[in-house]
Amino acid sequence: QVQLVESGGGLVQVGGSLRLACAASGRTSARYGMGWFRQPPGKEREFVAAISWSGANTISADSVKGRFIISRDNAKNTMYLQMNSLKPEDTAVYYCAASKLIISARAADHDYWGQGTQVTVSS
Repeated sequence: QVQLVESGGGLVQVGGSLRLACAASGRTSARYGMGWFRQPPGKEREFVAAISWSGANTISADSVKGRFIISRDNAKNTMYLQMNSLKPEDTAVYYCAASKLIISARAADHDYWGQGTQVTVSS
């Protein structure tokens, strides 16, 4: 069992930056791929970015490429999402998730989820 807790969300102006963190606890000795997903208001949850356990492989949604950077520090059991050049359409609840697969963009492949953190981008 893995517990995930997100932090770092908040209110930011268009063009600003935020860094989200996802702290893992519990069975962190296992090698999990991890990902970020988000759910905009009134919409379904969508994939943002994912990273393999080693950090060597990453994938991201086209909508965030060139703006968001996913990374992880396994020594700290923490994953990050650096979000730059934020847009109003980035407003959403952001969730981190852990998968037993090496890396995946599919929500269904992720077994553990955090409670989410709100990111609001104001224009």
